[in-house]
Amino acid sequence: MITIYFDGLCRPRNPGGVATYGYLIYQDRKKVKSGCGVVGSGAGMTNNVAEYSALKRAVEWVIRHGGDDEIVIKGDSQLVIHQMNGTWQIKSETSKKFVPEIRSLLEGRKTRFIWIPREENTEADLLSNVAYSQPCREPPDRAG
Repeated sequence: MITIYFDGLCRPRNPGGVATYGYLIYQDRKKVKSGCGVVGSGAGMTNNVAEYSALKRAVEWVIRHGGDDEIVIKGDSQLVIHQMNGTWQIKSETSKKFVPEIRSLLEGRKTRFIWIPREENTEADLLSNVAYSQPCREPPDRAG
C-alpha cells in the first residue's frame, strides 16, 4: 500500500502570497519520497492552489515510481479531500482545473482519500514551511 501525506500554504497573505507545498510518500510504511517546493507568488496563488499542487506532484511521482499498489491519500484540507471524494461541489476555477487532472492521473487505480487533523499531518506541514522559509526546488527524478 502507498500512503501520501500532502500540505500547502500561501503566505504572508492568502490570496496573493507565496504558495508552497510539501508531501511525503510511504510504501508499506517505509518513507520512499518527500518533496517540497514553491508553486509561485502573487496573483492567482492561494492556499488551495498550494494544497492541490502538493497532491498533484505526489500523485505524479507515485504514477512514475509506485507500482500498482492501492493508494491512500491523507491531507488536512477538507476542501481537497471532499472534492476529490466527490462529496463537495467543485465551484472555484482552481478546483475545476486540479480535480480533473488528478482524477485522470489516478484513473484505474484503487484510491482512497482520507481527511486527517492538522496534528496528524505535521511532517508535510513542516515541508511546506521549509519551502517558504528556504525556497527549494525538487531535484529531477533519477531513473530506477
